[in-house]
Amino acid sequence: MSTQSKIVFQFSLLINILSVGCSSFSQKTSPNEKPEIELHATWVQNTLEKTNYGFRKINRMAPLIYKNQLITGNALEGLVCYDLTTKNILWRTSIPQGVEAGAALIKDRLFIGSNNGKMYSVDLTNGQVLWTFDTKSEVVAEPLLNEGVLYFLSGSQAVFALDASNGKQLWTYNRQDTSNLMTIRGGSKPAFANGFLYFGFSDGSLVSLNAKTGTPQWEITLNRNARFKDIDASPVISGETLFINSYDDHLYAVSKDKGEILWKSRVGGSSTPVIFGDRIVTSSSKGELVSLSKKDGTVFWKNKTVNGVFVDPVLLKGSIVTAESQGSLVLYDGLTGERRASFEPGRGIFSRPTISAEQNMIYFISNEGLIYGVKISLKDKNSPYYLK
Repeated sequence: MSTQSKIVFQFSLLINILSVGCSSFSQKTSPNEKPEIELHATWVQNTLEKTNYGFRKINRMAPLIYKNQLITGNALEGLVCYDLTTKNILWRTSIPQGVEAGAALIKDRLFIGSNNGKMYSVDLTNGQVLWTFDTKSEVVAEPLLNEGVLYFLSGSQAVFALDASNGKQLWTYNRQDTSNLMTIRGGSKPAFANGFLYFGFSDGSLVSLNAKTGTPQWEITLNRNARFKDIDASPVISGETLFINSYDDHLYAVSKDKGEILWKSRVGGSSTPVIFGDRIVTSSSKGELVSLSKKDGTVFWKNKTVNGVFVDPVLLKGSIVTAESQGSLVLYDGLTGERRASFEPGRGIFSRPTISAEQNMIYFISNEGLIYGVKISLKDKNSPYYLK
């Protein structure tokens, strides 16, 4: 979306004003946390090749694990690939204006959008750029790769379908001009099911598109706020239901085939929820982490952070792993919502955590541009959270 015609919220300003402290390598345990779980950093690397003397940009790309490599990106310089064993840098790929979007990965190919408006295809064996596609507006939404086709949303609210092998455009879908709307900077990764794509847009709409042609199947307006209409969260599908957050502070359950609202709950925002059995766990723009019934939205538990907002939660066996935008990496009990453990990197986290259950590791990039590998140690082998 054009920054010249829209009022854009820059979370980096909040980080600059509110963040304090330096990086810490030790776990901090609150009085309510049980000691059988410990978190400590086994390694940390600065992803920046040059010192950033200007304002800090938001680093929110979720790291990717490819074989024995860890790939991450920062919002200033581009991509960096590390050897997970030696922690050495294997290659760097410069991307002007950096990356913030999440990436799609298949075999030895990575696909990622950039702040300079281009979608990149990168060879993971050496970091070589294979092709680029220029959208003419920044790409901060994570792409979806399905059956050789790459789908993504640009900042100008256009959906592109590209041949993943060569970057050739197959079709595009454009929403109406939203230049007069006040919008939140962000974008929705699509969900896919049975030949259809589901996108949220900055005009408050949820739209179903035919994945082969881009033809709309149905659309529904969820967010009717006069001020912020954005739906930047990615839809999550469970059975016949779509779950999606909106900036009108609601989480919506929508029928996948008809686009009808089944129920809604006042716990919305911009994060993508996760499915946990018969529950859905999500974070809100009010700084809450909430567990609700998938059936009717009944709240099972709710936690509040005083350190910004929670990023997208992820699952780790019986735990919910998330991070505070101005605080710590945090583990919660998935059933009770009890805070189990935390790790403070300094200056907060916008990156969705990446889990390696085999290594008992959690990876993320901090707001300072540092990539962390945090080890999970469990003392009690009888604990349901014990990882062998």
